[in-house]
Amino acid sequence: MQILGFWGYAKRKPIRTILALLLTLSLISAGSFVGYVYHYVFYDHSNLPDIRVIVNFDPPTVGTIYDENGKTIINLAKEFRWISRPEEIPEIVRRAVLSAEDKNFYEHDGVDWGAFFFRAGIRNLVHVAENIYHRKKPIIQAQQGASTLDQQLIRLFFFQEAVRHEGSDPVNKFWRKFEEWRLATWINEELKKPEYFGSKQNAKEHILACLLSYAYFKGVYGIKAGSLFYFNKDVKDLGYEEAALLAGIMKNPLLYAPSTKKPLKTTNLSRQRQLNRRNSILDLIVANNYLTKEAADSLKESELPLPSSRNINIQTDAPSVVGNVFREVKNNNLDIDKIFEGEIQAYTTINLDIQKIANQALENGLKAYEKRYPGSKGIIQGSVVVLRNSDGAILAEVGGRQVYRTKPVAYTDFNRAENSHRQPGSAFKPFVYLTAIKAGWTLESEIQDALFPVQMGSIKIGNKWVKRPPKWIANYDGKFKGFIPLRKALAESRNAATVRLAGIVGIDDVIQTAYLAGVKTKLEPYITTSIGASDVTLLELANAYRAIASGIYAEPYSVVKLTDRNGKVIFAKNSTARPVDIDLLALEQIQEGLRGVVRIPEGTGHSLDNKDFPIPVMGKTGTTNDFRDALFVGSTYGIGGITVAVRIGFDDYRELGDKETGGRTALPIFREIMLGIYSKNLAGSAPQFPEEIEKNIDNYLKPY
Repeated sequence: MQILGFWGYAKRKPIRTILALLLTLSLISAGSFVGYVYHYVFYDHSNLPDIRVIVNFDPPTVGTIYDENGKTIINLAKEFRWISRPEEIPEIVRRAVLSAEDKNFYEHDGVDWGAFFFRAGIRNLVHVAENIYHRKKPIIQAQQGASTLDQQLIRLFFFQEAVRHEGSDPVNKFWRKFEEWRLATWINEELKKPEYFGSKQNAKEHILACLLSYAYFKGVYGIKAGSLFYFNKDVKDLGYEEAALLAGIMKNPLLYAPSTKKPLKTTNLSRQRQLNRRNSILDLIVANNYLTKEAADSLKESELPLPSSRNINIQTDAPSVVGNVFREVKNNNLDIDKIFEGEIQAYTTINLDIQKIANQALENGLKAYEKRYPGSKGIIQGSVVVLRNSDGAILAEVGGRQVYRTKPVAYTDFNRAENSHRQPGSAFKPFVYLTAIKAGWTLESEIQDALFPVQMGSIKIGNKWVKRPPKWIANYDGKFKGFIPLRKALAESRNAATVRLAGIVGIDDVIQTAYLAGVKTKLEPYITTSIGASDVTLLELANAYRAIASGIYAEPYSVVKLTDRNGKVIFAKNSTARPVDIDLLALEQIQEGLRGVVRIPEGTGHSLDNKDFPIPVMGKTGTTNDFRDALFVGSTYGIGGITVAVRIGFDDYRELGDKETGGRTALPIFREIMLGIYSKNLAGSAPQFPEEIEKNIDNYLKPY
């Protein structure tokens, strides 16, 4: 009867019946859909990602190279990020982010249903109604999604590719939103389990820390890097207006991040948009009772920052050491990419303060040369090495000038200090005199300073070998002084006397002495090697002088250790320091001879013996054929001292110019470096030479 009654009613009221059926089917469909979504979000645990990805949270970070005092030389990264632990997030940052994005973060379980249905739902319905009224068609497009911080983390971790490719299709967005809900509620349930974080509070702290470490701030990742990049501040020192700006950038870095360039008139709209975003978050902070309205209004007057990559140390004053670190990483069969992913941290011997002094001194010396030769501007080159005498540690290394041919130096550039093999000129002569002293000569022994012929061998002309004429070794000043003490010959850098002495003691023995001191490059067994005709690097030359000054043989090094991101040592440098295989009495004699280069009035380093330079040093100038290179290498005394080597020259080996000697071109740079280091006590106090050495020189100088 009821069925017949229904059909009777349906015949009498067909339209009403159809509408009722449609409404019933719609309600059943809607209920089924809601049930499906409810079950999917809260109970469907199929195809879930590995929770350990979030629990362990180990994204690429920053590989840092440190100097000897723990200062950052450079930060290297593919994604410039530092991890923030929950305890490292200051309350001001927490309040700003929660006010901007998710004020109920600690109350909900991954999805803020109240915000979704009432705030976002109403806003989206209003938008649909506006479209119907103005455009006469219902355009469905989400205007406010009420995404929680939990959902944002899920999106960053698992759906970046999906977001990138979903376009404007609302269906794709809705299905992705359901998946975000499911995973957000799931991680909240999982993370508060005893085997992970044990409570909802701890789980939430971890989620927030992960998000603030992962978030992109346009150029850098994570709140720590963002704080440095935009404000040059540690995150713990941020104020409300600064935290509000960073919280705003998280929403849309392209729209809300200030530019690294000074604002122009054309960028006023962008700047105003960024200010409005920051100030609106300050208002939200006030609404949440974290800040008074008066304080917020005052903070709104502050200007936007000018972010800089210098704040995060992606540029460096010590590019050469970066290459040294890469080499050490490769030598230990490690992947260079591990530095850029933060899996390797490097600790070096470099002292950044000394490095900056060396950089500036070289620039000053090259600019002085450019004033004498304007055509050389931007193309004259140089290199510097500073070594610790006791163990060969590289305290500073300049592989080239800071700007070369208008291009700023980079760590991938050629390192002239270690890789450029060039003639040392007269800077090689101490090995000749040291060899003679080892053979029984003294500084008072005399050698003839007179024109000296060097046989040049024969040349084949046609079918005959013809003897070539000898090369006559002369002195820089064109004069000869007859028989003179070795002390004087070394101090005045007499070429003819030096070559004659090398011929007597044997060039093979001279080369062996250089090897014992630390020269590594194969030296040619020709007599002209005695006056620097055989190529060496500046670093090995500096290291040999260091051995002479200290009596310690050691391999120069700049990398102390490599660690993983947790501090576990991967590589540690073993000391190579040991007594040099040269008689100590012979070393004392050559130290006295090199000290005489500075103290004797005709010595090529005598300009360092004055009241304006109160540092006792020994050293030697070097000038190569046709004035192509100019050098000065010198040391303070003993194992407590340091050694500094400077070389100036063009990369294409063109001539520096007439009278551009080591004493004129390189020595002033050496002087500035030594003064800078010791005036700031960066290498302790300058050691004094033994009293006996100074007295012997005083006695020699009495006739003067």
